[in-house]
Amino acid sequence: MSQSKSLVLILGDQLDLQGAALQGFNFETDEIIMIESTHESQYVWSHKAKVALFLSAMRHFAQALTDLKYPLVYIKESRLSITDNLKEYIQKKGIQHLVCVEPGEYRLKIALEKLAHELDLQLDMREDNHFYCTHQEFIEWVANKKELRLEYFYRLMRKTHQILVDADGNPEGGQWNFDQDNRKSYPKKGPGIIDKPLSFPHDDITAEVIAYVRKAYSDHPGSLDAFDWPVTREQALRALEYFVEYRLRNFGVYQDAMWTDTPFGWHSILSSSMNLKLLNPREVVNAVLIAWKKYSLDLSTVEGFIRQILGWREFVRGMYYLDMPQMAQDNYYQHANPLPSWYWTGATDMACMKDAIGQTLQYGYAHHIQRLMVTGNFALLAEVLPTAVCDWYLAIYVDAIEWVELPNTAGMALFANGGRFTSKPYIASGAYIKRMSNYCNGCRYKPDVRFGENACPVTTLYWNFLIKHRDQFEASPRTRLMTANLKRISDDDQKAITLHAKKILNNLDAI
Repeated sequence: MSQSKSLVLILGDQLDLQGAALQGFNFETDEIIMIESTHESQYVWSHKAKVALFLSAMRHFAQALTDLKYPLVYIKESRLSITDNLKEYIQKKGIQHLVCVEPGEYRLKIALEKLAHELDLQLDMREDNHFYCTHQEFIEWVANKKELRLEYFYRLMRKTHQILVDADGNPEGGQWNFDQDNRKSYPKKGPGIIDKPLSFPHDDITAEVIAYVRKAYSDHPGSLDAFDWPVTREQALRALEYFVEYRLRNFGVYQDAMWTDTPFGWHSILSSSMNLKLLNPREVVNAVLIAWKKYSLDLSTVEGFIRQILGWREFVRGMYYLDMPQMAQDNYYQHANPLPSWYWTGATDMACMKDAIGQTLQYGYAHHIQRLMVTGNFALLAEVLPTAVCDWYLAIYVDAIEWVELPNTAGMALFANGGRFTSKPYIASGAYIKRMSNYCNGCRYKPDVRFGENACPVTTLYWNFLIKHRDQFEASPRTRLMTANLKRISDDDQKAITLHAKKILNNLDAI
């Protein structure tokens, strides 16, 4: 009796030869399928650089599979959806067994399950072995907890995987978290000379992809002129090696800092490689731990970086699969304003937004504080519909896969789930942006002015938000200090703030 044939689906963010989908692969009977679907780049209006990164990385991975003699069907530039392509191929070949790794987007997971049911397919959907924490382990951690907070999950991960702990399970340096040491702004004269991220010349595959995207996605946002992302595992490994050698040393202290025309700072720029699965988080963490000892780096820098990967990245993945599809629908404040049109162009007089969005359009990248405390903070204060904001983040950043984008945007930046895993809304006035950047220098708006034509819109909307949600902020010890500051503003000024905020909110495009 001959062994039944399996069709192995590899998605564009699962480019790992050690991935779960290829485990047990039978070269004599099985076959791999990879699908380029224009639908994946169009259901949100994706940045040209994001489209190019996915397509180039997929085609390079397909070449690696071919070089290793894997039997591969590669469907290029299809206008059909992934599931419609699969359906057509499965019916044509009479395939009964489909193998895949669980998609990083809930909608695609459901679509594959529906397809399997419709075609009476045996579906072997495997958990992604790329992560430290399995779904079951996360569910067990969540059980019976009244509050879901990163800090306690992160400590568990440290102990479980013996990272930055001693033989007794105590944290290196005597404390679990050095976050307070990682919040400095750049010096007043600026960041000085920063080692640039490693650069990658375009080979024939990338050049072909860029030419195709320029033509086929000409109406999509963003530029391809600065495209310089790792598109192979070899390039991603070199980028990791370069980061720990030259850039990690200053990452920690300045990880929250912002400065005009400084798009990458000291950040690793490895998130796209990890999210495409060109890099495994274990090897990233291990490389940082080796560099810590080799170069006698500050523990606060090393812990701050590892917390983002072993802590936050794993935590939001767990929350995504735990809370979907509800997470995508949550709208705690019932916000309904449309996303300002300048989120797609950067054409605003607000220097902070202009710079953060401008670099996003140029590179498809902004670091976590720019995303959380500039573009995200403004969207929350401006009462923008959460789904519109989430669609923008998913479309505009090259590293955005929904499992990581949605919890960060809806859950953290927008407080759309009412604090399911955050203890407060992350809001700030223009004063925070002034403290952490040079954006306010020369901006026509003044961060310390609360209302009037010269008032910073972020500042006006911040105080308006506090006035509107005073009771909520007063009730929590984490936010009570903010309302204490509100009490120092006279009733007349509070009324003036509310009136000016209403004017802004009624015409967000005009800022």
